[in-house]
Amino acid sequence: MTKGLSTWYESWFNTNYYHRLYKNRDYQEAKKFISNLSSYLNIDDNAKILDLACGKGRHALFLNQLGFNVTGVDLSPESIDYASQFENDTLKFLVHDMRVPLESKFDFICNLFTSFGYFESNSDNEQVITSIKSALNTHGIGVIDYFNTTVVLEQLVDSETIIDKELVFNIKRHHKDSQIIKDIVVEDGNQKYSFQERVKSFQLIDFQTMLSNNGLELLECFGNYNLDQFDERKSERLILIFIKK
Repeated sequence: MTKGLSTWYESWFNTNYYHRLYKNRDYQEAKKFISNLSSYLNIDDNAKILDLACGKGRHALFLNQLGFNVTGVDLSPESIDYASQFENDTLKFLVHDMRVPLESKFDFICNLFTSFGYFESNSDNEQVITSIKSALNTHGIGVIDYFNTTVVLEQLVDSETIIDKELVFNIKRHHKDSQIIKDIVVEDGNQKYSFQERVKSFQLIDFQTMLSNNGLELLECFGNYNLDQFDERKSERLILIFIKK
């Protein structure tokens, strides 16, 4: 199933199995996070917003419902094809590699729900930061919503089986070479398909270095979607708010 595509994220994210496995994501929590974030940042009503690695567009849709002009981009054609049904005059979607700078400028750029750290090369991951900076207006604000690696590693479940109607997902997890790796075997009837997720185990200090290298200043660091302060020992998330220096 994965042959013919060059990376794990191209083969995995562009399948229906990926969306079936994560179909129970908390949409109400996502809405609450977007509402809290827009209120805290006091985003101008006329702001242009970029949702970088938008998936099927749930965050972009919530932002648009709040009245903002939103563009969502993602590498997965299947995800963008799905998201495009929600397009309107102030909500657009396109297939795009987040390492490549966009020509347009935005007042607010968000990279949400651990949509960072997918690339094996650290320079490729930092290139995402570079492209964010290039697309930010002079007074623009960037947000990266990542997991808290310390807590994730402490609570890592080695293996589990998830059954969704006719599908069986057999999942194994481990940490190797600064990556949290999830091996996924999907049983679909008599067929089995193997996939993988690989996400860098970046810590706060790594993000501080990448932001500083790109002339960006970290303003705030939150630990959950209620925007409580980040605590490396306890927080579920690592939410970074930054601007150009």
